[in-house]
Amino acid sequence: MDLNPKYDDYDFPYTAAEKQDGHAGHLTEQQIALVHQLRMMLEAEGFTKRLDTLTLLRFLRARKWDVNLSKRMFVDCEKWREETKLDETVPAWDYPEKGDIQQYYQQFYHKTDKDGRPIYIETLGGIDLTAMYKITTAERMLTNLAVEYERLADPRLPACSRKANNLLETCCTIMDLKGVTLTKVPSVYSYVRQASVVSQNYYPERLGKLYLINAPWGFSTVWSVVKGWLDPVTVSKINILGSGYQSEILKQIPAENLPKAFGGTCECEGGCENSDAGPWHEAEWAKPAKWETKKGDDAAIENKGSSIETPEVTTGVETAEAPEKSEAKVEDKAAA
Repeated sequence: MDLNPKYDDYDFPYTAAEKQDGHAGHLTEQQIALVHQLRMMLEAEGFTKRLDTLTLLRFLRARKWDVNLSKRMFVDCEKWREETKLDETVPAWDYPEKGDIQQYYQQFYHKTDKDGRPIYIETLGGIDLTAMYKITTAERMLTNLAVEYERLADPRLPACSRKANNLLETCCTIMDLKGVTLTKVPSVYSYVRQASVVSQNYYPERLGKLYLINAPWGFSTVWSVVKGWLDPVTVSKINILGSGYQSEILKQIPAENLPKAFGGTCECEGGCENSDAGPWHEAEWAKPAKWETKKGDDAAIENKGSSIETPEVTTGVETAEAPEKSEAKVEDKAAA
C-alpha cells in the first residue's frame, strides 16, 4: 500500500483484516505500480476527484487489473455522475415517498454482521411497478439507490471500519424472495435489471456476502439468468436458501443484530426497517460524511434536504447491457 498524500485522506483504518490479493495493505509491487499508472492516466485527462487509492483499487479489481478497462469503467462512471448531477444531489436528497414505497419494496441498512460489515436487507416479493410508479418514478428510485450507495461509502463503511479496527469495503446483503411467484417475475426482473446496471458499472466491489432467502420453486430458472450478469467471484459469495434459512444466516449475523422478521431477536422501536441502526449513528465511531453539510456537532447521517427535481437518468439503465461483468449487488440488485 503506497498512500498518496494528495488524495488519500482517510480518517478510518485502511488495511484489510485478511490477506486478500489486490486489497489494501496486501498489494504486490506490480499492483502498486498499476494504481500509480491508472491515477496518472486519469489525471492526464483532467480528472481530479475520487483518485484515492482505495477507489482505484476497487476499479482495478473489478476489471482484473487491466488498466485500460479500469480507466474506461472509471471514466464512464464519472460521466454518469456528471450527467445525473449526483455530487450535488447527495447532500440535498430527500425521499419522502419512501414510507409509501415500503409497502411494496423495503430497502434498509441495519446494524452489522460478525465481520463488522453493514447489513443490507431488501424484500422483493411485494414489488408492483404499476402501483409503485403511481407513487414515484423509475428515475427517483434509481437516484435513491445511487444516493444510498454514496452513503454506504461515507459515512457507513468508515464508521464500521473504525469500530472493527480494520478496513471494511463491502456489505452483507439479505434479499428476501418471499412472495416472488412466477407471475411476478417479469416485474421484479424489470426493476432488478435496471438497478443492476447502476450497481455493476458504478459501484464495483461492494458485495461481501449475499443471502437469497425464501427462494421459491422454479427460482433456479431465474438464477440461471442472474448468474450471467455476474463475475464468478461474485457468484461464489452468493448463498441461495429456502424457507429454512435462519440457521445459515445466524452463522454470519448475530441474532441481536438480525430483525426478528428474519429469524433474529432485534425489534427496533418503530421497526428495524426504519431505524437505520449501526455504528454510523454511534458517537464513538460516527463522523460527518465528507459530502455532508455539517449542522452543529451532529455526526450522524442527515437526510433532511427538501424535495428536489432529480435530473433524468440518461445512462440507458432501461436497456443498456453492462460492458463487462463485475461484482454487483444483486439486490439492487438482484440487484443488483
